[in-house]
Amino acid sequence: MSISLLLSSPFTSPPPPPPPPPLLRRGTRRSPASLQASLPSPRRLSLAAARVDGVGSWLVETGATRRARAAAAVGVSGEAGDGEAGGGTGIAAAAAVTVVLAVMNRVLYKLALVPMRNYPFFLAQVTTFGYVIVYFSILFIRYHSGIVTKEMLALPKSRFMLIGLLEAVGVASGMAAAAMLPGPSIPVLSQSFLVWQLILSVLILGRKYRPNQILGCLLVTTGVILAVTSGANGGPFLSDVKLFWPAVLMASSACHAGASIIKEFVFIDGAKRLEGKRPDIFVVNSFGSGFQALFVFLLLPFLSNLKGIPLAELPAYINRGAACFLNIGGNLKDCHGAPLLPMLFIAMNMAFNISVLNLVKMSTALIASLTATLAVPLSIYVLSLPLPYAPGGTSLSTSFLAGAAILVLGLLLYNLPQKPADRTKTD
Repeated sequence: MSISLLLSSPFTSPPPPPPPPPLLRRGTRRSPASLQASLPSPRRLSLAAARVDGVGSWLVETGATRRARAAAAVGVSGEAGDGEAGGGTGIAAAAAVTVVLAVMNRVLYKLALVPMRNYPFFLAQVTTFGYVIVYFSILFIRYHSGIVTKEMLALPKSRFMLIGLLEAVGVASGMAAAAMLPGPSIPVLSQSFLVWQLILSVLILGRKYRPNQILGCLLVTTGVILAVTSGANGGPFLSDVKLFWPAVLMASSACHAGASIIKEFVFIDGAKRLEGKRPDIFVVNSFGSGFQALFVFLLLPFLSNLKGIPLAELPAYINRGAACFLNIGGNLKDCHGAPLLPMLFIAMNMAFNISVLNLVKMSTALIASLTATLAVPLSIYVLSLPLPYAPGGTSLSTSFLAGAAILVLGLLLYNLPQKPADRTKTD
């Protein structure tokens, strides 16, 4: 609003006339410097105009605009939260990093199983219980450096307990179903994770999705299934399997999806409790992993039996697995590549988990899952190439390329830009 419009408003009184200039005695002259000093400086004029213009713009600003601006500053409204406040560029960069780490994580897991092929259960327990020590150590350092506050640590622990319980039950049920299902069907049925996230985010977070987003998720799921099953031509796929075990595996995916949605809820609710500042990712990682390790420990006899390891033989199995992991003892030839490959996998897996949770904090759990899903066909492609400790390679079929194309199409469809009116309606 200009100065003239504001001053001509009927609600403002006209300014008083300026005082007349002082009379000069006859024969006296004022120097140019004194005349310039008596006039207001350009800087003062510009500052005054800025003040008046700022007041005028505030007067015409609607209440909805002010509420939207305040909500954006807090970063707790809308679908993307901090991600929208920080701009789409930050989310795109975080998503790209997550894809790279996801591909490296899958490839290194395959390579880590070369020396640990007889002890995959031991490697899984190392990642479960080892992360608790690492995450809480990082949390301790960040707390003493002032990054993590006491208010963050005082967040309700019931949410973290539920996250840990869902993750542990998801691991247990997933292992039970995987023992009864053919190998190629496991990654296919696991793609129900995206569908579960879509449903649970609507039920728990009250989020609304546009038709193109729903169709995009379905295309992503279809593309992954087509890409994964492109090499599964070795006979009947699920014809000899009862419906119960596929349902159990999809239920395990629902547990993992529920845990990810609750993590997103922790960030959103924590921002309200912390006056706009979202909880540190290591608070969520540490307490969530701690409760998960607790419930996994309680389920350890059941999990070991699923892997064909009786509880009485579990200590001996752990000793042999530790010897192979560290590449010490009499089985050096069988554990060639350890401890380098297992340690690389653990470090990469930790970096990937941190990256995914950071992406959840910046955007949504569904976007983080879609990003990680993009790594599935990329990982299959990389694993088809000759790799160290895994020589040889395989050729990719046409159906794999078609599945990858459908997956990318689904991601593009989900992330179509929306009009401002539609954005207001969905948010």
